[in-house]
Amino acid sequence: MNIILDRSIKKPLYKQIVGQIEKDIASGELSPESPLLSERILARKLNINRSTVVTAYDELEAMGLVVRKKGSGTFINTDIWGIAHKRIPNWGRYVEDGSFHPNLPLVQRLRSETQENKIINLSSGELAPELLPGEQFTSILKEHSFNERLGYDHPLGNETLRYTISKHVQFYKKMSVQPDSILITSGAQQAIHFIIQCLLKPGDAVAIENPSYAYSLPIFQSAGIRTFLLPVDEHGVNPDDIISLQNKHRIKMLFLNPDYQNPTGVKMSFERRKRILEISSVYGIPIIEDDPYSLTSYNGQIGPTLKSLDSSGNVLYISSLSKIVASGLRIGWIIGPENVIHRLSDAKQQVDFGHSVFPQWVASQFLDSAKFAQHIINLRGELKARRDIMLEALDDLSNHTFNYYVPEGGIHLWCKINQEVNEFQLLERALQNGISFVPGKIMGSEKGYVRFTYGRGEKQSIHEGISRFVQALQSFNE
Repeated sequence: MNIILDRSIKKPLYKQIVGQIEKDIASGELSPESPLLSERILARKLNINRSTVVTAYDELEAMGLVVRKKGSGTFINTDIWGIAHKRIPNWGRYVEDGSFHPNLPLVQRLRSETQENKIINLSSGELAPELLPGEQFTSILKEHSFNERLGYDHPLGNETLRYTISKHVQFYKKMSVQPDSILITSGAQQAIHFIIQCLLKPGDAVAIENPSYAYSLPIFQSAGIRTFLLPVDEHGVNPDDIISLQNKHRIKMLFLNPDYQNPTGVKMSFERRKRILEISSVYGIPIIEDDPYSLTSYNGQIGPTLKSLDSSGNVLYISSLSKIVASGLRIGWIIGPENVIHRLSDAKQQVDFGHSVFPQWVASQFLDSAKFAQHIINLRGELKARRDIMLEALDDLSNHTFNYYVPEGGIHLWCKINQEVNEFQLLERALQNGISFVPGKIMGSEKGYVRFTYGRGEKQSIHEGISRFVQALQSFNE
């Protein structure tokens, strides 16, 4: 066996051994008549621990490629392609080799851990059950008859819903939009995926905020896109940083979340919005405006969005009902030039033949009713009250351990910890203490930050959750 290990790559050594032996078996280079090198000899030859070889041989045996004969050694299984035995696919390799990158393990774990009832959830970016308009939806189902056709809907999404959304954005956000410039998506994240997959190509450079939700998305890596970072301060991103990146990397697209940005909660200044639109026009750089939170403005003042200021058609606008109505409804939309929208709708058709009929009908009924306006008013009050509870708890319990910007909308609080601590180790202790949060490194390049979400946990548990977090933090000083 001529096995060559590459220690410069992330692939585990035992996986490299498995892959090369499997290849040699398939090509016939290894004979079923002779045993493989013993674990001890192969380990010495490759200058690795014997346990690594044992793990590799165990996996080969589990795959059905080899058999172990006590006292004789490890042999190639002669029944791999025979009638008596069926070969098991190497699902581990398929899982690792797919082009669609998985979420970070820590992100996956947070989603799993927060399903436990004993965890006070200050990490999930969604609304608490008591903030959802369940009663209003029940009322809609009682008051209105569902008479929609149950076949495939329009490629852009239900026409009535698109007309309702055009009225909605005109009323709330002063955006004049035709229904044919709207594509209904399964939330905002699907919209981002379609934009990346349809409008960019491998090697393209894009700019994203730092920190940002986009920082944690593996879709950029899956698509081979190069991401460059725009620091976020209390007024949003600095337009001069965009020019600097453009001069160095020829940016193909900007991804921005101007209103109550996730995770910082900041609202981009009007002056910066105007300047960024000017830069977009000068360099011809499209802007992807992600707007999940602008309607949650605690003082009721909304906008202006970048799209409402855009006179050149440079902005693709994304929004959804996930953060203001119900994440499980899975209703989002993209607004942009018709040729772009039709390109993205073709991708939507390839993926799922269009959005489900019933959620679109319910969403249209709710958006077009007085119930929606009252829901938003109530939601703003509830979120502000929750924010205030969290700020009071931090001030009472932390003894000035944190610095933070006070958000005037949205659901997130971004905190700088004023002591040296590994936030991933901190998360481990916090989870053991029954509290979840998001370590800042998941969402940005700087260390020492955490994101708390006050929209998801029960109102009465927010103070207790901060108390448990502070206890976990203080344990590092004991």
